Amino acid sequence: MHTVVVGTSGVTASDVLAVARGGARIELSAEAVAALAAAREIVDALAAKPEPVYGVSTGFGALATRHISQELRGRLQRNIVRSHAAGMGPRVEREVVRALMFLRLKTVCSGHTGVRPEVARTMADVLNAGITPVVHEYGSLGCSGDLAPLSHCALTLMGEGEAEGPDGIVRPAGELLAEHGIAPVELREKEGLALLNGTDGMLGMLVMALADLDMLYKSADITAALSLEALLGTDKVLAPELHAIRPHPGQGDSAANMLAVLKGSQLTGHHQDDAPRVQDAYSVRCAPQVAGAGRDTLAHARLVAERELASAVDNPVVLPGGTSQAFGSGGGRVESNGNFHGAPVAYVLDFLAIAAADLGSIAERRTDRLLDKNRSHGLPPFLADDAGVDSGLMIAQYTQAALVSEMKRLAVPASADSIPSSAMQEDHVSMGWSAARKLRTTVGNLARIIAVELYAATRAIELREGLTPAPASQAVIEAARSAGVRGPGPDRFLAPDLAAAEEFVRAGALVAAAETVTGPLR
Repeated sequence: MHTVVVGTSGVTASDVLAVARGGARIELSAEAVAALAAAREIVDALAAKPEPVYGVSTGFGALATRHISQELRGRLQRNIVRSHAAGMGPRVEREVVRALMFLRLKTVCSGHTGVRPEVARTMADVLNAGITPVVHEYGSLGCSGDLAPLSHCALTLMGEGEAEGPDGIVRPAGELLAEHGIAPVELREKEGLALLNGTDGMLGMLVMALADLDMLYKSADITAALSLEALLGTDKVLAPELHAIRPHPGQGDSAANMLAVLKGSQLTGHHQDDAPRVQDAYSVRCAPQVAGAGRDTLAHARLVAERELASAVDNPVVLPGGTSQAFGSGGGRVESNGNFHGAPVAYVLDFLAIAAADLGSIAERRTDRLLDKNRSHGLPPFLADDAGVDSGLMIAQYTQAALVSEMKRLAVPASADSIPSSAMQEDHVSMGWSAARKLRTTVGNLARIIAVELYAATRAIELREGLTPAPASQAVIEAARSAGVRGPGPDRFLAPDLAAAEEFVRAGALVAAAETVTGPLR
């Protein structure tokens, strides 16, 4: 099994995907263990001093002015985890929880949190055992970190609360730890707080959304090309020299992908035949511009994610040397900061939802055009086998439209909102977790919308008798049919195989089929 080694300098997006989705094992580097031990020495030295130090010997948030005696500090750390584990609602997906825990471990291993090496090892052991804490939908405001979600994870490390075992059954966390030989952690100064204070949930969902959207944008280029072909449109608008004079990188890549898919088609260029038209509709002609703008949005979001993956997000943080209100052995110090604020991640999560909604919207418009006999240039109404006796793909487009409508509602930014909390100490929050949760729904809807366009476009191409589609289009059609994506025929009128089409898209099979002819798409 693939192993991810966690050091002090952050992790990569591929590391997150490997752990969250691939079940990769985790190891701590010797450098990380040394950094953990060194930072812990600073915290222990500060804990022994009579002067109060925030996060080490004080309360938290609005209660930060209270000095906590040594005999109560262990209870304080346990209690902050228990009290913050106040999430509600449906369970969050397993892959999200694994990403959340792994990214918290990434920050712990930076050496800036003051957590003992044995706590970090326990986090890795829980992930390696396939134990997944039960985390709920609601509880994070995206500031001071994803507090409630991370608290439910920390409960599991303490042997409390509920978790899902590798067999998928939810049981008391203490039982699962015992079965795998994992001792519950006894939290000490600062450790409870360090386990809760990060943007890990929203970042994990961003990383996974970026991976999914990268594939879906390629898929959308393919289905846009298939629709152009089915509508007997012109591919002249995809010429590289046209896109070079408006040099947005994503636009050029989308146009190049569409051109590669359409290479060798006998269906393109018929826009001047029986019913001449100077231009194709915007949904066809402007496909690279819309998809390209989304691709450039992905590039910006990827840059933000890379920076966050290299970050140590905690409050307070342990720093070596310098001048400060509090010093440990060797001049190390603990400093309060605001790096836990989720705004950088929240903004791009919302931006991605806007771009994906627009991509879904333009795909739905192409599907509607394929189904309308007044605009489809000779195709039967609704691509029906016997229009009137059956309704063809009429209601498939209804489903697609409903998905687009929901995506438009979800495009309203969560990060524009803020509700003060913690007795006005936390008076401006990011709502980044909410932005991430709605983006996951948006990504799922986009896959379904592309699947409906794929279903309609491949059906329409097959109805263009006497004209040979592009080799890449033919490869897509054959692969889709082999995967169970079949249209109605004279002896077969069944409900559209939209579930099969969705799985074909989600699994990356659409992109893989096209690339057997085009080579790697951009």
